[in-house]
Amino acid sequence: MSTRLLRLGHLLLTSILTAVCGSDSIPEGLRMLLLGAVLLLLALPSHGQDTTTQGPGVLLPLPKGACTGWMAGIPGHPGHNGVPGRDGRDGTPGEKGEKGDPGLIGPKGDTGETGVTGAEGPRGFPGIQGRKGEPGEGAYVYRSAFSVGLETYVTVPNMPIRFTKIFYNQQNHYDGSTGKFHCNIPGLYYFAYHITVYMKDVKVSLFKKDKAMLFTYDQYQENNVDQASGSVLLHLEVGDQVWLQVYGEGERNGLYADNDNDSTFTGFLLYHDTN
Repeated sequence: MSTRLLRLGHLLLTSILTAVCGSDSIPEGLRMLLLGAVLLLLALPSHGQDTTTQGPGVLLPLPKGACTGWMAGIPGHPGHNGVPGRDGRDGTPGEKGEKGDPGLIGPKGDTGETGVTGAEGPRGFPGIQGRKGEPGEGAYVYRSAFSVGLETYVTVPNMPIRFTKIFYNQQNHYDGSTGKFHCNIPGLYYFAYHITVYMKDVKVSLFKKDKAMLFTYDQYQENNVDQASGSVLLHLEVGDQVWLQVYGEGERNGLYADNDNDSTFTGFLLYHDTN
């Protein structure tokens, strides 16, 4: 087998492999096997043709019926997908993204425990002065009072004692001509009397509206001057009268008064009625 024939076979084999396989990356063992087959075909004489008359170095004619175009066949079906490869290494962290939009407001949480009382703060500035209030009920002061004394020791039994020595009677609620106190302001009153006893026993009564409310009795001691007194709280209505008088027929009429001894009768309003 000549060198020219080997070259021709090698060239022909390469063309066939390129057309059929699309690549010349064929294993060397397969390549040599195919090369031998091609050379064998080239060496075979064609039917009815004498190859002995050809000179040396002349290519033998192709066998009858052989393909002269060496055209590539129809591509085969795609092969199956291979097994997935291993995961690659993690990439480097990317740049920080932009700040997102605020989320929706969540539900209100439970009330927390009361905290510790803080330190007292500095004193604030004085506030604005408020409006003047309405006048109260006590704006008007109710007054009713008297204090009188006895000028003569002559008294009439079962009649009001006339205390004509005036110590205080600014409202003129006591009438010195009758010896009676006249109520002009309804309310609670305090009445008191202090009498000097001389020469006789004394029994006096404090009257309200012709009714004896209080009694005082003192038994005279001979050659001596005694003292007797009494006091009471009474509620009066407008028009009520209060006075002091000797009780009985005159045998207990020992009231006495002079420059050194006094017998007095006093009364004043404590609380007025609000209704």
